[in-house]
Amino acid sequence: MSVFNSSALYPRFLLTGLSGLESRYGLISLPIFFVYATSVAGNITILFIIRTEPSLHQPMYYFLSMLALTDLGLSTTTLPTMFSVFWFHAREISFNTCLVQMYFIHVFSIIESAVLLAMAFDRLVAIREPLRYAAILTNGVIIGIGLAIVGRALALVFPASFLLKRLQYRPVNILSYPFCLHQDLIKTTVSSRRVSSIYGLMVVICSMGLDSVLLLLSYILILATVLSIASKTERVRALNTCISHICAVLTFYTPMIGLSMIRRYGQNVSSIVHVLMANVYLLVPPLMNPIVYSVKTKQIRDRILKKFKQQKFREKRF
Repeated sequence: MSVFNSSALYPRFLLTGLSGLESRYGLISLPIFFVYATSVAGNITILFIIRTEPSLHQPMYYFLSMLALTDLGLSTTTLPTMFSVFWFHAREISFNTCLVQMYFIHVFSIIESAVLLAMAFDRLVAIREPLRYAAILTNGVIIGIGLAIVGRALALVFPASFLLKRLQYRPVNILSYPFCLHQDLIKTTVSSRRVSSIYGLMVVICSMGLDSVLLLLSYILILATVLSIASKTERVRALNTCISHICAVLTFYTPMIGLSMIRRYGQNVSSIVHVLMANVYLLVPPLMNPIVYSVKTKQIRDRILKKFKQQKFREKRF
């Protein structure tokens, strides 16, 4: 009993990569590193362009900056343990370290969901109230929205970490992924998980569930407004301003829904599929968001090309 109590206080957790492919981890880690490097470079580029171009100091681009910062945080939180598994075959992680990683992964995921909702609200105001756009979305309002987004995420996830801390675990616990997620940690407990499971469900409903409903409502209002515009050219122009955001929403929610479906109905699916879907859920949005906004948003695309031309011109001069 004393041995169990000691191990319960300091349980060991083992992360899981792609089972059966351990000999190929070096090769598998290359695309993961490429995705990480590209997502970091892309999001830093977005932040740099918005920071250095006064013409982009507008609400839409402030929200885009929030999205880029969130993607950087999500990538930075996830990748260390992934690299430890695929590069060094180091699977073990302490309980407290696992809790910290889980906390920030879920915080940044909830923040990203809320930022996408804020961006939908920005597009709704821009299309429905174009003359009052700047008056409604002032710098003070944007700062308030940003603080509310971060505060909600921090407040929602903290009790989940506290509840997990109170549970008992086996001496050695094997996780399903190369990073720590709340639903994965709950499965390893040997004590009652009812309260933690109910609270986890409440967090999902109060964050991403609520955000997705409000996102859908925002686009219903946007579509109704666009259809009321007499000019076909103006309708197309208004919808074009939403394309990048729609792509970002689909990039975020589609892998999340896919992962949930596999966890719920894919008991007989290979563990490799589970790990790949979890990796897609956490790695693809930070990769795709800067690419989508760089390609589909003319203002961002033009500024990036301008910076590259200026850099080439300086290199030729020297």
